Amino acid sequence: MSAATITAPVAKPGAAEGRIGLRANLRHIGALVRRNALQIKHDPESMFDVLLMPIIFILLFVYVFGGAIAGKGNQQDYVQYLVPGMMAMMGMNIAMAVGTGVNEDFRKGVMDRFRTMPIARSSVLIAKIVVEIGRMLVATAILLGMGFLLGLEIKGSVLEFVGAIVLSTVFGAALMWIFILLGLTVKTPQAVQGMAMLVLMPLQFGSSIFAPTSSMPGWLEGFTKVNPLSNLADAARNLLGGHGPLAHPTLITLAWAIGITAVTMPLAVRKFRSKT
Repeated sequence: MSAATITAPVAKPGAAEGRIGLRANLRHIGALVRRNALQIKHDPESMFDVLLMPIIFILLFVYVFGGAIAGKGNQQDYVQYLVPGMMAMMGMNIAMAVGTGVNEDFRKGVMDRFRTMPIARSSVLIAKIVVEIGRMLVATAILLGMGFLLGLEIKGSVLEFVGAIVLSTVFGAALMWIFILLGLTVKTPQAVQGMAMLVLMPLQFGSSIFAPTSSMPGWLEGFTKVNPLSNLADAARNLLGGHGPLAHPTLITLAWAIGITAVTMPLAVRKFRSKT
C-alpha cells in the first residue's frame, strides 16, 4: 500500500512538528502501522526471516552443537539452556531489518511523499518500531513452539513466562533505534546489513546465549559479563526456569534498554528530520 493512502492535507514547507497534537500523532502512527502491515501482506516473503530463522537456528544448535556443549544424549538439557538465550538473539536479528527498511524507503522515494504531509517525523519511525515488535513477537512464539516440541519445560509462573517475553521485547525495541540510526546514516541496505553483522556476531557469540561462559578464556569471560545480551539471556533463563537471581540481570537489561533508547532515539529522529 503506498504512502499516498494516508489522507492528510499537504503541509506548507517548514511546518512545525511541534504543532501536531498527541491525538493526531497517534492517528498518524496508526495509519503508518497499517501501511507497513499491508506491505507485509502484499509481500509475504518479507516474513521468511521471522518464520524460518527460529526453526533453523534452534535445530542447528541443538542437534549440531548441543551434544558437544551439554554432552551426547543431553540435548534436551541444552534446550532448557538455549531457548531463553535465543529469545535475546531474536530481538537483535529482527531489529536489523528496521534499518534496512528505513534505508530502502529513502531509496524508493517513499519518504519524499511523507515530507509533503503534516505528520510528525517521529511517527514514521515509531510506526516502523511497532510493526517490527509484532514481527519479533511472532518469531518468539515460533521459537518457543519449537522449544516445546524439543522438550522445553517452563518451570516458572505464568507471570514470569510473560515477563521473559516482555523483557526480550523491550530490549529488542531499544536496539531498533540503533539500526534505524544506522539505516539513516549509510547509503545502501547492503551497507546496513554488513555493518550490522560486524556488531551482531561478536555480541551474540561473546555472550551466554549459546554456551556457559565458564569455559571461555578469561578476557572473553570478562566481556560476557558486561555484554547486555548475556544479562538478558540470564534473566530470561531464570524467569523461565523459575529459579536463579532475577533482580540483577533484569535491572541491568532494563538499564541498557533505557540508555540505548535515550541516546539513539533523539539522534535517529534528528537525522530523519535532516534527511526529509
